Amino acid sequence: MSHILAALTPENALALRVSLKTGLRIDDVLSLKASDIAKGKRFTISEKKTHKHRRIYLPESLLDELRSNAGRYYVFEGRLNETDHRTRQAVNKDLARAAEAFRVPAAIQISPHSARKIYAVDVFNKYGDPQKVQELLNHSRESVTLLYCLAEAVYMKKAQKRTQKAQKRRKKR
Repeated sequence: MSHILAALTPENALALRVSLKTGLRIDDVLSLKASDIAKGKRFTISEKKTHKHRRIYLPESLLDELRSNAGRYYVFEGRLNETDHRTRQAVNKDLARAAEAFRVPAAIQISPHSARKIYAVDVFNKYGDPQKVQELLNHSRESVTLLYCLAEAVYMKKAQKRTQKAQKRRKKR
């Protein structure tokens, strides 16, 4: 993911780094207001999808980057209008371009939501507790959280199958 982030526009890379650090959905990251981050390292947001409140902590270095990127209203201003925030589609398009540049197979499906899944895997690996991950992601059902926690294992299994198929094709030649 670090290579992909390096290939993105600075604003999109910053948005994804916030998602990687907090587990926020990209829509919630992009709708951060300049006034939100002015409050300090810890603040509360209302998630757009679930309308649940979530307490966020950002390290000072990331907060400084967000402050220097912030516009008058939003941290991630829209391209055409400063009173709108950047769109999820803009980040997704940039991410797809970077994935293509690195020839990431289409089966891997890198999207802005991948950052949220990476966050879940990291938290799960750190604490080994799916309930902790469920709480941090504000999931209603543990079954959904388990899919996120096991995302890395599923990816590794797919990669192993692809490698085995490629080896079999080479042997046939």
